[in-house]
Amino acid sequence: MDELLEKTIEECAAFSKKGKVASYIPELEKANPADFGIAILSSDGRFSRAGDCHKRFTIQSIVKPVLLLQALLDNGVEYVRAHVGVEATGKPFDAINYTEQSLLSDHINPMVNMGAIAMCTMIGGGSYEEKFRRLLDLTRRLAGNDSIELDERVYLSEKRTGNKNRALAYLLKTYNMIEDDVEEVLDCYFRACSIQVDCVDLAHIGFTLANHGRRMREEERIFPAEYASYVNAILMTCGMYDGSGDFAVKVGVPAKSGVGGGIMAVVPTRMGIGIFSPALDEKGNSIAGIRALETLSRKLYLSIF
Repeated sequence: MDELLEKTIEECAAFSKKGKVASYIPELEKANPADFGIAILSSDGRFSRAGDCHKRFTIQSIVKPVLLLQALLDNGVEYVRAHVGVEATGKPFDAINYTEQSLLSDHINPMVNMGAIAMCTMIGGGSYEEKFRRLLDLTRRLAGNDSIELDERVYLSEKRTGNKNRALAYLLKTYNMIEDDVEEVLDCYFRACSIQVDCVDLAHIGFTLANHGRRMREEERIFPAEYASYVNAILMTCGMYDGSGDFAVKVGVPAKSGVGGGIMAVVPTRMGIGIFSPALDEKGNSIAGIRALETLSRKLYLSIF
C-alpha cells in the first residue's frame, strides 16, 4: 500500500500546479503548493503513508463533521435536525444568498459556513471558551492524538479578516437562528477552523467514522453508530462543497475538504484516508487531493455505489 500511495503522489502532484493556495486568509497564503501527503488507516490494522503526511496544517472546514458530532452528542439528532438542515445547497460554502425569502434552517446544512456557525451555539458549555475546549478534546479523541492544538497565527488571521463569516453570523442573528453574542460565536468558529492536524490525524478521524464510532482496537464507542450514519450521509451529499455531486460520481465515498488543503475521506467499514495538498480548485477543494482519491478509488474499488 505504501508503494501505491507513493506512486499516486508521483502521478497526481502535477495537478497542484493548476490550483492556488487559499489567499483570503493571509496565513494560509504562506502554504507551499508543492506539499503533498497521504495516510490510510485500514480496518485490518494496517497503517500506510507517503509524502508529506506529517506536515501540519489547519483543519478548516474538515472540523465541520466534528462540530456536527459534538452537537449530536450534546443534543441528539432531532434537535440538530430541527435547527440545521441536511440538503445540499448547490452554492459555494460561504454563500450568503441561499434564498430570496426568509432564511430557514432547511436552507443550510452542517457542511457550509452558516450551518457550522449555527452549530457552535449547540455545543454544551458555560462559556464559548469551554465550548471550544470540548470540541478540541473531541477532535483529539477521534484522532487519538492528545497533542493536537490551536494554530494561534491562523486563528488571529481568520479573526482579523473573516468579515464574510461575520456577515453570515449576523444574518443568522437577524433571522433568530442564533441567540448568543455574534462575536463570541464567531470566536469559537474561528478557533475551531484553526485546529492544527496532519494527514495521520485525518486518517484516524475518518476511520472512526468508517468504524461507526469506534477507534482501532477499542471496544468503547466515542459516539453512537447512528451518529456515524448521520454524519457520513451528509458528507456524501454536502462534504465537498458545491463539487459534491461530481465527487460522488468520480470517487464515491463520504469526504470533507478544507481550504487549508486537507481532505478526510471515509470508506465505511474499510478505512479512513487523510490527504494534504494545499493548492485548491475554484470550489475550494484540494485539486491534487481529489485526483489522488479518484486514483485510489479506481484501484482499490472504494466507491460505495
